[in-house]
Amino acid sequence: MFNFTTPPLLSLYIHIPWCVRKCPYCDFNSHQIAGELPENDYMTALFADLEQELPRVWGRSIRSIFIGGGTPSILSPETIYNLLSGVRARIPVVAGAEISLEANPGTVDISRFQGFREAGINRLSLGIQSFNDTALQNLGRIHGRDEAMNAIEAARQAGFNNINLDLMFGLPAQTIEAALEDLDIAVAYKPSHLSWYQLTIEPNTLFYHQPPPRLADDDLLWDMQMAGQRYLAEQGYFQYEVSAYAKAGQRCQHNLNYWKFGDYLGIGAGAHGKISELGKITRLSKQRHPLRYLESGVIANCTTLTVEDVVLEFMMNALRLLEGFTIQEFIENTGLNLACIEKTVQEGSGRGWLEVSKQRIRATETGMRFLNDLLGLFVA
Repeated sequence: MFNFTTPPLLSLYIHIPWCVRKCPYCDFNSHQIAGELPENDYMTALFADLEQELPRVWGRSIRSIFIGGGTPSILSPETIYNLLSGVRARIPVVAGAEISLEANPGTVDISRFQGFREAGINRLSLGIQSFNDTALQNLGRIHGRDEAMNAIEAARQAGFNNINLDLMFGLPAQTIEAALEDLDIAVAYKPSHLSWYQLTIEPNTLFYHQPPPRLADDDLLWDMQMAGQRYLAEQGYFQYEVSAYAKAGQRCQHNLNYWKFGDYLGIGAGAHGKISELGKITRLSKQRHPLRYLESGVIANCTTLTVEDVVLEFMMNALRLLEGFTIQEFIENTGLNLACIEKTVQEGSGRGWLEVSKQRIRATETGMRFLNDLLGLFVA
């Protein structure tokens, strides 16, 4: 069904499902720590998980690794070292691969950062969210403004040059000025990358059942987003995805692989993966609850994608990129012929939502603003 001349690039995602405390807005597969963290047992389960995936990717190499959660920084540096060593013992990792670790400012200090760096982490993603103490309290974060600033400084002192700062806007009672103040403080630290995204109220979160007061309306959110984008552009941060901004040459390679519809292995409780092989594309997910994962670690779900699935998923990812995608990227990463999307692309172009050239397709500014409507055209 899918004709691949060469397989897409391959990444590895590793999920650490525990947090010190569950945030009321978080809909990720994260669980508050109860008792002693089973680090050794979880490492054993992760390696068994990876080994069951290896037959699908024989002969391929890992181009990037992302350790996310949850709060991966609650693990000891020794555990992170053993984890990365165990991965390399089982599958090749290309030299100089981007290896990211998510960290909560409330769980780190300079010695832990130094340990993570020595373990092989070369990119940090710090979950700052805001530098405003009231906003952080409303979000249920375990850190405050001072801890956030100290964590950034400690990461720098530990030798990390590739640092992403996660920030949110549209927080309860937040003004445009307050949102810009968060960005101003962040930019002063000269991070290589910023993830700046809107607070959304998702089902299965505490905020969904008990919404915080004074949330911004759509007009304020749009004005806030436009003001922030202008400010970041002035500061030399290039927006390359809906919520991702980077200095020149500092885009997140792991996330780019997702957005370009590359392949990735996902290991850990609730992790998801996508693999292209032998004319088919498969999505896999693992047992979500950590205890069930430790008991079995088996694949919870395995789905073979249809052509319609692949077209929609490709567009849901690639059209988030401001540069869109090249015709060659579509052909190589989906194994499909361009003819299967030509009619829909023409319709999107006719509505002013897509800009089409001989080599590239991208969403226009209007298409980006109405991205859900644009993607709706590709729903079978």
